[in-house]
Amino acid sequence: MASERQIAANRRNACKSCGPRSSAGKERASRNAYRHGLSARVVPSADLAKRIEKLARKIAGDTADEVILENALTAAQAQFDLAGVRQVRMALMQRTAVFREFESGETATATATLPSPESECTAEAIRRVLPELLKLDRYARRALGRRQRSVRIIKDRILVINK
Repeated sequence: MASERQIAANRRNACKSCGPRSSAGKERASRNAYRHGLSARVVPSADLAKRIEKLARKIAGDTADEVILENALTAAQAQFDLAGVRQVRMALMQRTAVFREFESGETATATATLPSPESECTAEAIRRVLPELLKLDRYARRALGRRQRSVRIIKDRILVINK
């Protein structure tokens, strides 16, 4: 059983961690997931929809089974989502490289016992980009899971049909 002191401490902590209170803070927090657009489920453009459909047809083969076709479409969409994550990741890495070049500039040569200014700059660039890369990993894992699940269902369905 919690003591009165512990209950009071829990209440104080709960008041501190209930999210933004101002309308501006709530508005900003509501847009957190749209920073890079990976979490938004948007209708693909006509060109992208054609490309997804084409890949789904390659995955499904010449079958007319609705379950296989639906899961092939899910797997194809997940593949394009993975490509989007890769593009965002590459853009982030390119920004890091530009930052590193900008920060290193022309500096005096370092002694053998101290890290070079370039390596310090590289370390700082990596330190700054690492949290974003970890966030992107979540989207990649989610898309990869969808793709693997769909492929597994397709494989199981084909085995059932071929029996």
